[in-house]
Amino acid sequence: MFSPTPLNLPPFKAKISKKNNAVYIFDELRKKELVLTPEEWVRQHWINYLALIKNYPKSLMNIEGGLKLNSLQRRSDLLIYNSAGHKVVLAEFKAPHIKITQKVFEQIANYNSVHRIPYLLVSNGINHYYCKVDFENESYQFLEDLPDYNEIG
Repeated sequence: MFSPTPLNLPPFKAKISKKNNAVYIFDELRKKELVLTPEEWVRQHWINYLALIKNYPKSLMNIEGGLKLNSLQRRSDLLIYNSAGHKVVLAEFKAPHIKITQKVFEQIANYNSVHRIPYLLVSNGINHYYCKVDFENESYQFLEDLPDYNEIG
């Protein structure tokens, strides 16, 4: 059974239930209960943090958007759009016990080669990394924090 790890994110009032020896969390975006895995615990914290603290509208968030990469079907953990419908943030989440390694950064970079999104977020709930991509100059810059929605919208 899942035992929540304290994260380096503000707590929120998660709707958690138990059924058939499994623990579920209600996902506000998909409007359904999901099995509560360590990665889902991180994702749900981020969704709430981005909405409540960073002012990203939940209506512009898309979980596990599909993409095709080298003819393989993949899923990105979280995509955020601006009000004009352009993708502005791509997030990759890992469980708290998973270290953020070069392989994780390569994973999000590969996804972003398809999406071409200016802001990247990588987190295991404990360690968070933010990056701004400059496609014109083919460069990127790590940031101290992810900008608020009104700064990138």
